[in-house]
Amino acid sequence: MTTRPFRVLGLQQIAVGGRDKAELARLWIELLGLERTGTYRNEGDNVDEDIAACGSGPLRVEVDLMQPLDPEGRPRVHQPPLNHVGLWIDDLPAAVSWLGDQGVRFTPGGIRKGAGGFDICFIHPKGNDGAPVGGAGVLIELVQAPPDVIAAFGRLMNG
Repeated sequence: MTTRPFRVLGLQQIAVGGRDKAELARLWIELLGLERTGTYRNEGDNVDEDIAACGSGPLRVEVDLMQPLDPEGRPRVHQPPLNHVGLWIDDLPAAVSWLGDQGVRFTPGGIRKGAGGFDICFIHPKGNDGAPVGGAGVLIELVQAPPDVIAAFGRLMNG
């Protein structure tokens, strides 16, 4: 195996789905006290979400509270309820290229802007004949870390 040309820095987000994001917000925002930091709506992704966060600064973790625009449409952002995990990546294009060469299957859409404004892409939950490595049933979002996040994790890793 060749040398990996990127690092996974840490957890960027989790995404929780349900039929009604108000129920999710009641728990995560009202009761647990996470801060609502934004909203995101995208018909192509079949999602209406509230973006919440815990922690602060470059090491804060997003908790996306998602409901489908069309409960029968795809993707089914509410099934399973823990929809996906997001990982900070220090060099997303290098990661996608290298992982693809290793047989990792990505979802359609390639690298694109995500709800938080960062470049993202997704590892498909299941491999196939052309790309046999998937997320073993878990959708995994790879998120390009901005410079302040890369620096913060660098200080933690080196110090």
